[in-house]
Formats: sequence, structure tokens, C-alpha cells
Amino acid sequence: MLCASLCCAQKYSNPVLRRDCPDPTILDDRQRSGWFYVYSTQSLSDDTAKAQKDAAAEDESQIINLPVYRSKDLINWEFVADGFPNGRPDWVRNSQLWAPDINYVDGKYVLYYSLGAWAQIFREGSGVAISDSPTGPFTDLGEVVSFKSTGATNSIDANLFIDDDGRRYLFWGSLGPGSGIWAIELEKDGYKPAEGARKKHLGATNMEGAYVHKRNGWYYLFTSKGSCCNYEKSTYRIVVARSRNVMGPYAGPDGKRLTSGSFDNVIMHGDQDKQFVGTGHNTQILTDDAGQDWMAYHSYWKGNGYSSRCLSIDKLIWTEDGWPYFEGSEPGVETDVPVIIQKGN
Repeated sequence: MLCASLCCAQKYSNPVLRRDCPDPTILDDRQRSGWFYVYSTQSLSDDTAKAQKDAAAEDESQIINLPVYRSKDLINWEFVADGFPNGRPDWVRNSQLWAPDINYVDGKYVLYYSLGAWAQIFREGSGVAISDSPTGPFTDLGEVVSFKSTGATNSIDANLFIDDDGRRYLFWGSLGPGSGIWAIELEKDGYKPAEGARKKHLGATNMEGAYVHKRNGWYYLFTSKGSCCNYEKSTYRIVVARSRNVMGPYAGPDGKRLTSGSFDNVIMHGDQDKQFVGTGHNTQILTDDAGQDWMAYHSYWKGNGYSSRCLSIDKLIWTEDGWPYFEGSEPGVETDVPVIIQKGN
């Protein structure tokens, strides 16, 4: 069994999962199963440096298509399943499974995912799969967005947002010409774009990994900028903008719009001594039992020679005027653990 074992009483240090865990997404499933779950881009079972370029292995048996880990406290994680044990979806030929997004909706575990192929921005797309269990197996329902269906290149990194009125939106997109961050309203079931819906461009072409969170009437759009996958030379960082309308426009504290290539309202970056680099592709916001918000993301770690993107997590704090930030804007070391009250067994 693959596992992460950290000895922590009141403090913890990043990364919390010291193996390949790129593009993570977290589900708080405590009310149903009693666990938190994290899912990531496909990786290799032996966690070698080959895990880079998203586990492009000649031997498919070495690949975990959809790695699923679980935790009771958000700090100690153990591997529990491959969410696609019988093979990943293949409606994009010769592709890899990237950047999952998990939600529990209408009694089902709903997983959005991307089928990617490096530097083939006209072939990639994002799909959806469902399961009765957080660990799968997931049943694929096929494509939701792609270049062919939407005209947006690099149609990866899908993120589902459900508004207070129940309307569902998909945010997606990545780096490069014709891409950036896009949004479109979905059908009521969330599996296809709504009839007649038109996509809207919300983030510049040097951004990817969108995540939307609503708080006090504001919609916050978190994205990542910079190079994601260049080992110790990676420049990935998390930025955030907000809007009063789910479909934007989104802007930073200085009024600059997220569609500007120079937008750089950074809330998380690597540290000065390069203990952590490439900090980005954040997860959903989770709230602990003390009312504190937490956000996970991946980063390269000097401790394993920058060989893979590990899982880190930090407390997300809010200013009085409603802007989120991380203490010091870099991964925490010797930080207070989340307050999680264990119930039952």
C-alpha cells in the first residue's frame, strides 16, 4: 500500500503527501464515509521521477489512472484505490488522465477530468464520470467540453461550480493561444453545456487550473500562472480575482481584470530558499471544525529532489474587505494542524 506517514500532534510541515500528487482535488466526505479524499492526475505506482509529464509510461500496468487517497485529519494520507481500475476513458486517443475535480451531487460522486496530450492543444478535452462510492470505480459519461465542441484550445482543468439557485457552471481552460479560463452554463444534470449556452472568456491565456468559490456575495476565481511542470525551475503560483457575477468579469484589488496577461494578484508562491517551488493548481476550500478555511495544492519539494509534485495544504485567511491570502504567501512549515473533531470510529 502506498501511504504518507507523518508524525504530528499539534504541528505539521508541508508537504503532507510526499509522493506524486499533481493537480489535486479534495472531497470532505465525513458525513457519509467519515473520511476526506484527495484525487490527482495519473501517476506511477513506484513514484519515480518518471512521474513527471503525468506518468507517461510504456507499461500501462505501472500507471494509477486516478489515484485516490484518504485521511481523517487532512495531514496523514493513505492510498486506497485507483478510481478507474479497468482503464481510464479513451475518447481522446493516446491521452493521459489529468486534473480531476470531485463533487458529491444528487447522491452521486461526480468526477470531472481531463484527457490530455502534451502540446496537442486541439485534441484535449474534459469529461465527466460518476460513482456510488468515493473510491470508485467511476463510470465514464464522456466528453463535456473540447476544442471540437467549444472552439477553446487546451480544454482541460475542468471545475464544476453550483450556485445557490442550483444552476451549474463549468470553468475550464489552460495555457496557450485560444485558451485561458473559460466558463459555460451546464444542463441541470451538469453533464453537458446547456442548450444555447455560450462560453465566456474570464482569464488570460497564461492561466489554468480554475476554481470558483462563493463567499458573502462575491465569486472568487482562483487560477494558477507560470510553468507547472519544470521541476526546480517551475514558476507556478496561485492568483485570485473576484466578481459579483458568476460569469464575471473578475478583477483583483487594484481593479485589473483577470483577462489581462499581466494580472498577478499572487497569494501563494515558492519560498526564497527553494524548499518549495511550482506551488499551484489548488483544490476546493475546506472548513475545519474551528471554522478555519484550508486549501491544498501541489508543489515540488526539495526534500525529494524536486522529482514529483507533492500535496501541500495551508490555512486560507480572509482580510476584512474580503480578500483571501496565505500567511507569508508560501508553504507552511511547523504550522498548527487543522481542527478536526473525530467522531465515532
